[in-house]
Amino acid sequence: MSKVAIVYHSGYGHTKKLAEAVHAGVASAADTSVDLIAIDAEGNITEAQWALLDAADAIIMGSPTYMGSVSWQFKKFADATSKPWFSQKWKDKIGAGFTNSATMNGDKLSTLHYLFTLGMQHSMVWVGTGLMPANSKAAQRNDINFVGSFSGLMAQSPSDSSPEEGPLPGDLDTAKLFGKRVAETAARFNK
Repeated sequence: MSKVAIVYHSGYGHTKKLAEAVHAGVASAADTSVDLIAIDAEGNITEAQWALLDAADAIIMGSPTYMGSVSWQFKKFADATSKPWFSQKWKDKIGAGFTNSATMNGDKLSTLHYLFTLGMQHSMVWVGTGLMPANSKAAQRNDINFVGSFSGLMAQSPSDSSPEEGPLPGDLDTAKLFGKRVAETAARFNK
């Protein structure tokens, strides 16, 4: 059985909703267990949660995009990963990332690049969405991968929406497919 951990920070609840959709996708994969780890408002996780990350076969990282990068709470968590980095505890684990912001662009790619770089620092094997974009004239906002990201999952929640209103259903469906892809990739690597 593959073990997947999803570690994320959510400032207003939108990224939490996205993390829950990724969780549902991971949970839909056969022979996979999944842990959802929320970084608290002070940028911390518990020792038990650190142990879950160390034991995982795949780690999916998520943060809202604030001012073109991860939240300071996620950055504090990332800086604390220097402890597992020194002993390369996460080497060859599957890594993946997701983000959410209020605009369609919002410099979300900068956030994904940050998450990717963190994964590469830990010598992880990165997995993207594996999803074609919805980019034809007939495309609708709730189509799969409407935001059009390959290197990780991107979602959009209007700035005046509640977490119940955003991210939109198409982004949540994309998140589920992304989570399932990461879980299935971890299973292939763990044979």
